Amino acid sequence: MSSPTQLFRDHLNFSALDNDFYKMNMWQCFMHQYPYVEDAEYKLVVRSDVDLRPYREEIEQELENLNGLKFTDDEIQWLSEIPWYTKDFIEWVRMWSYQTRFLTIGEEDGQLSIRARGPLMHINHFEMPVLSTISEVYHRNTHPEKTMLDVNKRLLAKTDWLKSQIDQHKMKHLTFADFGTRRRFSATTQEHMIRQFKSLLPGIFTGTSNMYYAKELGLTPIGTMAHEIFMLSQQIGVQLGNSQKHTLECWVKEFRGRLGCALTDVIGMDAFVRDFDLYFAKLFDGLRHDSGDPRVFGDKAIKMYEALNIDPMTKTLVFSDGLNFQQMVDIYRYFDGRIKVSFGIGTFLSCDLEDVNPLNIVMKLVHVNGRPVAKISDAPGKNLCEDEQFVDYLKKVYRVTWA
Repeated sequence: MSSPTQLFRDHLNFSALDNDFYKMNMWQCFMHQYPYVEDAEYKLVVRSDVDLRPYREEIEQELENLNGLKFTDDEIQWLSEIPWYTKDFIEWVRMWSYQTRFLTIGEEDGQLSIRARGPLMHINHFEMPVLSTISEVYHRNTHPEKTMLDVNKRLLAKTDWLKSQIDQHKMKHLTFADFGTRRRFSATTQEHMIRQFKSLLPGIFTGTSNMYYAKELGLTPIGTMAHEIFMLSQQIGVQLGNSQKHTLECWVKEFRGRLGCALTDVIGMDAFVRDFDLYFAKLFDGLRHDSGDPRVFGDKAIKMYEALNIDPMTKTLVFSDGLNFQQMVDIYRYFDGRIKVSFGIGTFLSCDLEDVNPLNIVMKLVHVNGRPVAKISDAPGKNLCEDEQFVDYLKKVYRVTWA
């Protein structure tokens, strides 16, 4: 463990609970609603113009420390108190451990390559520790000189700025949460940031997606679903044109009205709206934005609800696409009085230090039972698939003409 003044831990993968809440929620849904996925594959995608190969050996050593890591009895007890987790799922979690035999680390196309392949129920949890490990190893090599003073300098300044904006514009319902695990400067930095915002912005800072820090700091864990569950439905035997509806149906069946925030950008907002009929619009509490122009997205959501004779003020839009505080304030003011909004902020919270360029890295599902899956984003550069023919087919089925 690091001392309170150090920014980097001696051991990076210190808890199985150091992961995002949506991974745990999807995990239970996978267990009950997607039981026959024996072969899934996730792939690291490096969007930054940074060669990570010099850090390969160090990253590999840190990830090997995951092997055999399990949830502790104390962590199991915390999870079991979450009302929608079923007894059979909790017992699965109790028995499960990370197995690094499912990881392949190498080089591909002049860049670091990491893939996780195996039964879905065994490899789903690798995404977050792979990304946070890469990020911390990279930053401790490139910025070993940084101290907590550097963290606090930005953190306190932007906290003061946000308080002034809330007072000036009377934004009494503004709330945001930490979504910063995957691209954090370090685990210590993320923990310090969460502690500070909990103290400095009560009622405004609502919690964190990181389960470990939610447990340790007495905060609400936040998160529902991610892209992979929609991508999964593209290759499990249902008609491709019904894959989005299938995912939403499975979610409703599993959680019975809880965790009611649906992600919209796996095949684009327009395709999502066509599938999100009155049934789903009434069952889900709102939508999450993760790509494209947030105003265009929100206007389309409001128009959709109004066309269904649903008051938009009874629904919530969660914005989580690379936000900073200025963008959050602008979005809040744009939609104020039109629809409820909330925010999940990642890199700007957990990796915001002077002269530090955060890594833009993701780890996405690319194959299910040996067949390709795809994400078609509302933002250029976020599309993901390893089979262009499947992308073309998906576009045709969902009438996507712009990607």
